[in-house]
This record gives sequence, structure tokens and C-alpha cells, in this order.
Amino acid sequence: MGYPVVHFEIGGPDAGALGDFYAALFGWGMTPVPDIGYTLVDTQGGTGINGGIEQGADGTTWMTFYIQTDDLQTALDKINLLGGKTSTPITELPGMVTFAQFEDPDGLIVGLVLGPANSDPASAQGPTPGSGAPVDWFELLGSDPDRSQRFYGEIFGWQSSEAGPGYRMVSTGAASGIQGGIGIGQAGSWATVYASVDDVEAVLAKAVELGGDRVYGPDAVDDHMQTGALRDPAGNVFGVYHHAPH
Repeated sequence: MGYPVVHFEIGGPDAGALGDFYAALFGWGMTPVPDIGYTLVDTQGGTGINGGIEQGADGTTWMTFYIQTDDLQTALDKINLLGGKTSTPITELPGMVTFAQFEDPDGLIVGLVLGPANSDPASAQGPTPGSGAPVDWFELLGSDPDRSQRFYGEIFGWQSSEAGPGYRMVSTGAASGIQGGIGIGQAGSWATVYASVDDVEAVLAKAVELGGDRVYGPDAVDDHMQTGALRDPAGNVFGVYHHAPH
């Protein structure tokens, strides 16, 4: 059993404004959680993973995803031994979630979340069916993809395969969650996720209209796929792609 990527998180100084941005851009459903400055995101895409938007203190912004494990402390011990460091210690929100965050060797912030005991991956609640854009890909871009793959592979058992210069496709080996990629950060270093959309150019243009910026794209990967990335109004990078049927 692998360590799945099961949740994404966006942070900014105004969670309400960020929620409005992503709801308008991707058609996501937002459910604010009272008193903790957190909004649960249901992508309403039917597949992939759900996420959250958190109110950051002191103007803090971040974009990350969470890896599920049944032993947070063991994972953090390995991370600190292999060149990463704990950035948020193990934190329990009673009745909700237990989590932590770490910095990888490139300083990218990635989350850990404690999985329920004896959980069945098929029973986990995912995005509801609808017309929202599903989030079904994660990406880590740093200075050295070989080092990144060794780091994540040794800790989480992730396997990778070459997919072009400086980029590797990653399989978490898990029956749940999403798969992703590790590469070199030519346009910048980030830990982010990608949403599947019908038209990359239209989404990037709409992001600009809504107060965001275009980071790159649309870029053709091959005859059937385009990718791009946007920067939301808080400054976080979020990816988009379109894969046309063969």
C-alpha cells in the first residue's frame, strides 16, 4: 500500500475572496467551517480529490497538497533525517483531522494527514458529481528532480518514470488519491495541483479577468495535451490542463 495524495490546500489573507475566485473560475462548491477560518472545497468534478482554503495569519499565502499516512511521527522522523524539516508539528483538530507539514529539500511546503484506522480507500468521500473542474494531478517542481525523487521515494515509496527532459511521472502506489509529476522548476519552484479543464486558454484568460495572473501556457505537451498555470489573487500557483481524446 502506497502513501496517497488525498487533499489540496490553498492559503491566503482573505479566505472568502479566494473562495469566490476559485468558485467562479472552476465551478467549485464552498462550505465555510465556523470559527476556524477554513473553507471546505468540493470540486464537484466527480473524480480526483477535494481541498480546502485557509485564512492565513499575517498575510501568509501557500499552496500545497497532503499525503496520507497512518503514522505522522515516523514520516516526520524520516523527512528530517533525509534533508527536509518539520514546518508545522503534529496538530489535532478534535473531531476533524490530525495533520502536520514539512519542507522538502527545496523548501517546498507539503502536508501530511493522518488516515483513519482500518480505512477502506473505496469508502472515502470524494468530490460529488457535477460540472466543476476535477483536481486530479499533483506536481513538485524544484532544483533537482533526481534528488526530489530520491527523497519522496525513500520516505513514501513513490516510483517514477522519465517523461522528458527534467520531468518524471510519479506513481504513489496507492489505490486512492491522485498521481503526479516531479520536475525541474524552469518557471519557478512549487508544490501544487492541476485541474482538468475543457479549454486551458479560456481558463487562464478568465483567471486574469478575476484578478489573477498567467504564469505560463497554454503549452502543448503533445498532440493531445495542453498545460498551463495561473497565479491566484493571493499569489499562489495553481495548474490547469486539457487532455483531448485520442
